[in-house]
Amino acid sequence: MVDEAFKELYQELTNSHLIHWLDTLPKQLSDWSKDCAASHPSTPKHRWYKSITHLPVIQSELIELKDKFKVQSTEKLTIGEKQGAIHQLKQLMPWRKGPFDIHDIFIDTEWRSDFKWDRVKNHITSLEGRWVLDVGCGSGYHLWRMLGEGAKAVIGIDPTELFLCQFLAIKKLINQKLPAYYVPLGIENLPALEGFDTVFSMGVLYHRRSPLDHLLDLKNQLKPGGELVLETLVIEGDESQVLVPVDRYAMMSNVYFFPSIKAITLWLSKMGYVNIRVVDVNKTSFEEQRKTEWMQNESLSDFLDNQNPSLTKEGYPAPLRAVFIANKP
Repeated sequence: MVDEAFKELYQELTNSHLIHWLDTLPKQLSDWSKDCAASHPSTPKHRWYKSITHLPVIQSELIELKDKFKVQSTEKLTIGEKQGAIHQLKQLMPWRKGPFDIHDIFIDTEWRSDFKWDRVKNHITSLEGRWVLDVGCGSGYHLWRMLGEGAKAVIGIDPTELFLCQFLAIKKLINQKLPAYYVPLGIENLPALEGFDTVFSMGVLYHRRSPLDHLLDLKNQLKPGGELVLETLVIEGDESQVLVPVDRYAMMSNVYFFPSIKAITLWLSKMGYVNIRVVDVNKTSFEEQRKTEWMQNESLSDFLDNQNPSLTKEGYPAPLRAVFIANKP
């Protein structure tokens, strides 16, 4: 199923202005597939792919992506079919980005990613007819919502194999050819394509050891005049204020830099972006990030100080997120 998904992407690229990406992408994905095939059968990934093959094939009659993610069929699943599908989907836990309401199955993910989307969508340039890249796309939830806003084609990149499997599971259940694609690579593995009208990077910057290089990598994917949508954790302070956690932040170990809003604005300017603006600042709430039946690991309430929820367990300021929009000249 993975190879078939890649073939659909290749067909899309063949008939587009991004045909030059095919000079490198098939070889990269072929190498990636070989590495996956060489992994030991006892690893979880084999269970993930098996679960996808066991999901039912259903004809979707209603696909709603603009105001929410909801997919329905005129023929409802039997109780047994529904329970079987839920069992297979739960083999792909933890589900972090969503939620997905599909064939009367509600995948209540850790993050209410629709909250973030609602904060972002009214500030960006219309996606109607645009080619969109979502860097660090997770399960691909926002890819479907981008299609709902009229994007011509959306491509998500994320090297996490579980997230790829979640995307493929949803794609199979939708069971219609829609121009949403997933590439299991990091942005550092992409050539400078300079072919996207809009590039999203949401919840990625603080995971990068070199955030300025990340901003340049994003810029290299944009067409001249294209739009960057950057969402990341921030702190209070002036242009020189950057938090570098000693060890963990909110119990996350793979984090590096938490700049102030003014610092990120300066970074974007130094990297050559123009028309830089901050369109949203939001403190992460327990309604937006929490444990659910589909994500039973620790979540936001476990990451904050029990006595003072304005601080993380480590004593740093609680998560504050900002959305920046900028353009490539």
